[in-house]
Amino acid sequence: MALTGVEIFKLLPKTNCKKCGFPTCLAFAMQLAARKVSLDACPDVSDAAKATLGEASAPPVRPITLGTGTKAVKLGEETVLFRHEKKFVNPCVFAIGIKDTYDDVTVDKKIDECLTSEIERVGQKLKVDAIAIINDSGDKAKFEALAKKVASKAGDVPAIICTGNTDAAAVALAQFKDKKALLYGATMANVTEMAGIAKGNGAALGVAASNLDELQDLTEKAKGAGIEDIVMDSGAKKAKDILEHNTLLRRAAIKKGNKSVGFPTINFMMRDDNLLETLMVGLGIAKYSSIVVLSSAEKWKNLVTFTLRQNIYTDPQVPMQVAQNIYEIGAPAPNSPLIVTTNFSLTYFIVAGEVENSKVPTWLAVMDCEGLSVLTAWAAGKFTAGKIAAFIKESGVEDKISNKELIIPGYVAILSGALEEKLEGWKITVGPREANAIPTYLKSKTA
Repeated sequence: MALTGVEIFKLLPKTNCKKCGFPTCLAFAMQLAARKVSLDACPDVSDAAKATLGEASAPPVRPITLGTGTKAVKLGEETVLFRHEKKFVNPCVFAIGIKDTYDDVTVDKKIDECLTSEIERVGQKLKVDAIAIINDSGDKAKFEALAKKVASKAGDVPAIICTGNTDAAAVALAQFKDKKALLYGATMANVTEMAGIAKGNGAALGVAASNLDELQDLTEKAKGAGIEDIVMDSGAKKAKDILEHNTLLRRAAIKKGNKSVGFPTINFMMRDDNLLETLMVGLGIAKYSSIVVLSSAEKWKNLVTFTLRQNIYTDPQVPMQVAQNIYEIGAPAPNSPLIVTTNFSLTYFIVAGEVENSKVPTWLAVMDCEGLSVLTAWAAGKFTAGKIAAFIKESGVEDKISNKELIIPGYVAILSGALEEKLEGWKITVGPREANAIPTYLKSKTA
């Protein structure tokens, strides 16, 4: 049973040191009881208290890792219903579904769609994360052959083995032994045997129920069989049912502390109509799907779904940022222009894009302003003459350039005089106010 805030408080150091980010240990304890913070935020808690508080501090949705190595992905670990309360933790996994009834050309095409799906957007690499191998034929030999093919061509991609046939499950899952695959298809009729196959191969177990009541019974049976990592399918297929079931499951886990449903969810969104499928995927992203199985991964569909997933799973309280650095755009020479700006991702990518459009090799000095835009950072006292000067001096850019001229954004022209005082020997030039004027400005400087 979960501990109350007062019970948790009694186990904390009670020093009110504020290292956790809260003003008192009691305030931290209340947040911990509400599962809105992690016990790791308290650096001074004793090991004995950690053991006792483990139940209270564990996320209501169990974290699970699929796959191994650099392509491994995490599911679950969610603590809130709404992202304005606290960010969603682990983005839902996209898995392309490949059926054993497909011909070789189609299978190869879908594997290739998965392997080549990665794009970079706002500094993050986004991709289809997993392959769901589906025993559509019901034939053990066909399923094994497909699993072998996927393992040989994409063995490092997390695999989801989808079948209710225990013989087929055993031979297919063996291709991904100890690779933290997911064996999906455990029902009330086969859960004990499927649990044994999953445990024997180091895999998580996906339970497939026909309704929410049966789902709770299934997860309890799986736990009773020794399975800790469980992924749930409530049996919902229609959009309104998926919305209802996923919401009820997340609410029961987070608000009611129902451990029987405190696991990630999987939804099969495969549809004949690609537009309808994209809409269904959007529903899954927005409402608590941990794994979404797709029929295909065309680039246009990826752009839509990747962007939505990225936006839903960013922290609304923390602006997206790029690292503070001196970026080289277009192989700049020592006499190339040097521009300074802030590390708000949108600012960086717009400025960098316009510099690239200019075809003028340029040094771009991006200063850490906690992800704020130029004017906001200036107003907040994070993009001041003193701080810019300190950044430029410590960046080492002086050793790379021969012309000590720093171009500042036009919106902070007011800093030019103070900067010249702080950066002795430098010429401070006021650049354009708007990024779209950068190409013309840089071309005129180098003409």
